[in-house]
Amino acid sequence: MTGIKNYFSLVKFSHTIFAMPFALIGFALGIQYLGKNHLPFENVGLKLFLVIACMVTARSAAMAFNRYLDRHFDKLNPRTAIREIPAGIIKAEKALLFIIINSILFVTATFFINTICFYLSPVALFVILFYSYTKRFTFLCHLVLGIGLSLAPIGAYLAVTGVFHIVPLLFSFAVVFWVSGFDVIYALQDIEFDKSQSLYSIPSYWGLGRALNIARVLHVFSASFIIAAYFLGGFHFIYLGGLLVFVGMLIYQHSIVKPNDLSKVDIAFMTANGIASIVFSTFVISDILMTTFY
Repeated sequence: MTGIKNYFSLVKFSHTIFAMPFALIGFALGIQYLGKNHLPFENVGLKLFLVIACMVTARSAAMAFNRYLDRHFDKLNPRTAIREIPAGIIKAEKALLFIIINSILFVTATFFINTICFYLSPVALFVILFYSYTKRFTFLCHLVLGIGLSLAPIGAYLAVTGVFHIVPLLFSFAVVFWVSGFDVIYALQDIEFDKSQSLYSIPSYWGLGRALNIARVLHVFSASFIIAAYFLGGFHFIYLGGLLVFVGMLIYQHSIVKPNDLSKVDIAFMTANGIASIVFSTFVISDILMTTFY
């Protein structure tokens, strides 16, 4: 049991609350598409299980790969030296095996969803694993992370419908800029360490003050796509409640993180964004299901 808990800690399983709710939004939009087009609701329960399995295995592979690749840097950084691999709790070779198993499970799950998801699974896997290398050569690494998580809503939508549509894509774009913004805030903690190791990030490249301004701009873009989805998706008043909470949490996290006070970065990163994701998705899915079945 302890071994399982160590692997949950390795991949920061609690951080699933960021992308999973958006995957469920994409899935609900897919259900709405079937209803509007009078298509049969075939194997919906199985597809939901497979989508969740894809989310868990893909994220586990990506997070473990990041920890595996960064293990030498993590050992040198006082903030990250306690992580499972540098601390010797999980051996590097076992972490690599964990990555391979989760990658195989992810591709296998897509095979049982539909053809397009299966064909695109190597692309998705490449994007989420490639992120771990980007810190070595570009400060745009935060955007690559955002792109990786943004595959959740459009991927779940494809799982149900097998086709692309503008509305789930708008949610994907919102995720890109939302995740990029809060990852910039999180990276503020390692400015000096990143500089000392020649690692790239927006804070280490542009400085603390400018990084916070860039994060604000990224979150403005995210909110803009959330608002655009409201108008183009034909949503109703319930969506607006989620929109207000989402935007409110964006404003809140920027209000508590200051250039001269980074003590609340963890609250901004985990608490504010966790609330934003869970509450927003609950409102949006409720709106979708209400208009689909009632």
